[in-house]
Amino acid sequence: MYESTENASIQRDSWLNLDRIVQALELTQDLIVISLCLGLFGFMVLQIRTMFLALLSPLQFHTIAADILSLLILVELFRLLIIYLQEQRISIGVAVEVSIVSVLREVFVRGILETPSAQVFATCAFLLVLGVLLVIRVWLPPTFDGIDPEHQVSQRHQQNRLTKEAAENCDRRNDTSSPQNSTSRIRQGL
Repeated sequence: MYESTENASIQRDSWLNLDRIVQALELTQDLIVISLCLGLFGFMVLQIRTMFLALLSPLQFHTIAADILSLLILVELFRLLIIYLQEQRISIGVAVEVSIVSVLREVFVRGILETPSAQVFATCAFLLVLGVLLVIRVWLPPTFDGIDPEHQVSQRHQQNRLTKEAAENCDRRNDTSSPQNSTSRIRQGL
């Protein structure tokens, strides 16, 4: 009975290797993020070209300022994607900064005087919440000290998995070696 369960487990592991599936999915996700980075970089180059062409015609400060703010948003999004590729996590600080600049850009483009007062108050409340979130993020000890608790847990899990794999490999080597070698290894351990 025990052997059949063990054989079923070995068969399942042979055709369903979860580590390999997870690695393939992470690789696919990284390729998607890389393609987003390349597309965003190309779009930023086009935006700069458009901005410089707008400078050749009569100056419209409102349009040029909106283009500059849009370019800053794209730069922050690019930085967010780069941080994701390096650390495999989303940076809350950069995401909040992108949100703040995006809201300010919309307020600037629309004009504060043309916006209804309820929308201005909602925008102010939203910016206040984002500002508080940005300040709280800085004062939290784990992120302030540069310690990422998720990263620590991930490293601990990875170390446990490597230790387990090393033990399994050692067991496999011991099983394939002759009984005489096993006996001599046991005696050496004593």
